[in-house]
Amino acid sequence: MKQLNVGIIGTGWCGGIRAVACSRSALVHELHLAETNPDRLRELVAATSPTTASADWEAVVGNPAVDAVMVSTTPEHLHYPMARAALEAGKHVLLEKPIALTLDEADELIRLADEGGLKFTIGYSQRFNAKQAMVKRAIGDGTLGRVTSILVSRHITRSLGAKISTRTKLSPAAMEATHDLDFAFWCLEPRRPVRVYSQNAWGVREATLGVPDTQYILVTMDDGTVVTVGAGMSLPPGYPNQSTTWIEVLGTDGAVIADASHRDIVVNTVANGVRFPLSTMPGEYVDHVYAGPMERETTHFLEAVAHDRPVMVDPHLARVTMEVYLAADLSAETNEVVSLPLTSEQVKLALAEPYVDRG
Repeated sequence: MKQLNVGIIGTGWCGGIRAVACSRSALVHELHLAETNPDRLRELVAATSPTTASADWEAVVGNPAVDAVMVSTTPEHLHYPMARAALEAGKHVLLEKPIALTLDEADELIRLADEGGLKFTIGYSQRFNAKQAMVKRAIGDGTLGRVTSILVSRHITRSLGAKISTRTKLSPAAMEATHDLDFAFWCLEPRRPVRVYSQNAWGVREATLGVPDTQYILVTMDDGTVVTVGAGMSLPPGYPNQSTTWIEVLGTDGAVIADASHRDIVVNTVANGVRFPLSTMPGEYVDHVYAGPMERETTHFLEAVAHDRPVMVDPHLARVTMEVYLAADLSAETNEVVSLPLTSEQVKLALAEPYVDRG
């Protein structure tokens, strides 16, 4: 069995989960951490006993002993330069979504990985949820007949939405709906999106953050299948604690409905009232087990590198997802249907600073 030397750049929420997963994996020989928050770095050093730990991400990328790098840092504009440096150094890369901020950046990362024969994958962890996997199987094995539509509704709480929106002005489409667009396109392969229409819903977040509460996206695939995704960041703090998801898939021979709204466990205390635990999107450790998808996603990447297997999330499809959410942002701004592929002028308009004209 080949053991790997792994670097983690950014050990916040997601990076911390990945670091702990690596420290517990028999596939990992050495663990190298880079984190600019000294308190968080000390916490992760105590939890994982890494070989090296510092604030210098370039030291991780430049270490010839490191085989693979997981880029989990924020803000999101750091993804491209860090992933590019790692790929140029010959490292396999797991990169948190989004793949990049521009299509040109995404294309460059994909080119480097393809030319270098490197594993390169994007952190669309929802593929590793059992409910989503079951939905995909029902589509792939023909249980539903010919699929005609997919609907996904995903919402997170205001506190988490505020945290995301204060570090970046990326839209709900780019930061939340992207998971569900990726899921739908994965289920529907080899079908590809051809038209996008989107609208923003403005509410409590407009005055404080200058961003929409929710974004609704309608995507037409090349065979006429319709994908509808609603993604929001304005749920009240009580329910659910972090995220809720509802999935409906309709076909000519059947339908599947998946409830991932995290109402199955209820904790009710005098101090805090009703809480719904285990409702975070990446999941969390519960003593000796892990509840959620991110630990399994991390292990899958390690296995792909160690055993030379394909990665679950092909970056080429992640690039398709990126083009769709850029088209959704452009559609929401112009109130027009946007056809794919995007022109260079449309890409420029989609990447312009969002929401600046709202009074």
